Amino acid sequence: MKLATWNINSLAVRLPQVLEWLAANPVDVLCLQELKISDDKFPLQELEAVGYQCAVFGQKTYNGVAILSRTPARDIVKNIAGFSDQQSRVIAATLDLPGGKLAGDEVRIVNCYFVNGQAPGSEKFDYKMKWMNGLRDWLRDELLDHPNLVLLGDFNITADDRDSYDPVSLRETIHHTTEERQHFQALLDLGLADAFRLFEQPEKSYSWWDYRNLAFRRNHGLRIDHILVSEALRPLVTACTIDKAPRKNERPSDHVPVVLTLG
Repeated sequence: MKLATWNINSLAVRLPQVLEWLAANPVDVLCLQELKISDDKFPLQELEAVGYQCAVFGQKTYNGVAILSRTPARDIVKNIAGFSDQQSRVIAATLDLPGGKLAGDEVRIVNCYFVNGQAPGSEKFDYKMKWMNGLRDWLRDELLDHPNLVLLGDFNITADDRDSYDPVSLRETIHHTTEERQHFQALLDLGLADAFRLFEQPEKSYSWWDYRNLAFRRNHGLRIDHILVSEALRPLVTACTIDKAPRKNERPSDHVPVVLTLG
């Protein structure tokens, strides 16, 4: 089973790129963030035509998340239970896990577009801290109900200095603050593992590059798109990779897909 996460930064603009990527990489599940379209504008027909069913939580102009899957999604939840939020940032669903390797033969997918936070000390940063507290508390219950769980998406956090092209100059700036990294660690402390770090990886491996200052060409990036897996799924993880190829497209997203293989 292959699962991927990709902040597409406007599905209306980049649907052809998604279809092209899926044709070359027929994953079982693709989680998208920053759809930037409302539910009624979501391209259901185009994605169903290539074999994907879609659970969608859109928002006009901003945010928006979706789970594209080869098998039907059930028990769909939108946003964090118990946390009041006007933004479309979270969608969760249960999918069948092929192969019969685990009890229940199903996996809970939690797809998130984490709050950016703007800058330490700002109102948006305070919102990010409260949002992450709410996420952690909700996930604690989700893990009790769904031991086979994958949390993935655009976290807008570098987990540690390896995830930043310039950790010294950027220390304590947004995506690099002690508070954000403590929240990331708190998610791991629930019993989740960073799938990318379960393997030896090339140095300077990033999933996001600014559009400005030739950042992609210079590899001035950040690894802020993550896939975390529960303890029950960890023995099944055989690979986790970053696919940089879509960043070379014309009018690309500033993020690229991260792909998890369970086998």
